[in-house]
Amino acid sequence: MRLLVCVDFSPVTAGVVEQASLLARALGAEVRLLHVGAPDPDFVGYQAGPATVRDGVARALRDEHRALEDLAERLRAAGVDVKPLMVQGPTRDAIVEQARTFRADMIVLGSHGHGALFNLLVGSVAEGVLHAARVPVLVVPSKPAP
Repeated sequence: MRLLVCVDFSPVTAGVVEQASLLARALGAEVRLLHVGAPDPDFVGYQAGPATVRDGVARALRDEHRALEDLAERLRAAGVDVKPLMVQGPTRDAIVEQARTFRADMIVLGSHGHGALFNLLVGSVAEGVLHAARVPVLVVPSKPAP
């Protein structure tokens, strides 16, 4: 069994990792812990300068990579076979592509619970993955049930 576990370091990440840990240990699953970093900017304005923007993006990616490694270490300490992976690109497409490449049996990700208006105007990564994925998707809600 292979689980693709997607994290974005938002408040729902803790719940996603907890559910993935429970599933992985119960099923003896191999886990690929995925974070999709923002793509490089297409255009850098003249105000800040390209080097400043590149440095800021690089710093943010290093911080995200460190956080991903920390999450992977916590899962390993809980007895989960996990490999962290960080990629850049459009989030939904990257998740679906990594699920295909990893030959995942299930995708685990979180929902931010922004609401119908936000999802209508901006879209939801979780909804996009649900429609595009070819394997089951477990969506962990951002708020616990009452």
